[in-house]
Amino acid sequence: MYFHEKMQNMHFGQKNNSYTLIHTEMNVSQENDAVAIFTEPNQQGEQIFIAYFEKENGKWNWIRTTGTEWNSPIRWTSMHQIPYIYAGTIRDNAITKVYVGNQNAKIINVEGTRRFWYAVSNTEWAEVKFEKDDGTQEMIEQIDEDILKDWHNKNVR
Repeated sequence: MYFHEKMQNMHFGQKNNSYTLIHTEMNVSQENDAVAIFTEPNQQGEQIFIAYFEKENGKWNWIRTTGTEWNSPIRWTSMHQIPYIYAGTIRDNAITKVYVGNQNAKIINVEGTRRFWYAVSNTEWAEVKFEKDDGTQEMIEQIDEDILKDWHNKNVR
């Protein structure tokens, strides 16, 4: 598979090169494209990424990637080129759905209570909302200010 080949080439010669492929989906925005969701450890801890691929002239190309850390103040991220892919982690077990604009995002169970969501959108600046198990919805800002303050305080000392 192209993804595994590319990961091996990117980390050739590195010790402790480990990643875990979590999920793949073909034809996400158009025919002959795909996404791969994977985790990878680094000095800050484990990060989770979503990569976008396109197949052209029979050859796969890794186009772009976005991701976040599990405990980052960044609640979600997006790719700012077509297709607009929004993605983020879910920290609250009560969250049952994620919407990007009016589109229902896909939620992937990663490990234990860790979940990751993504949506492919035609809109560059869509609103992101979480829906909880009680039916309430909340618009989600890209950055969680409370976590950002805690994160800043831990890293300043």
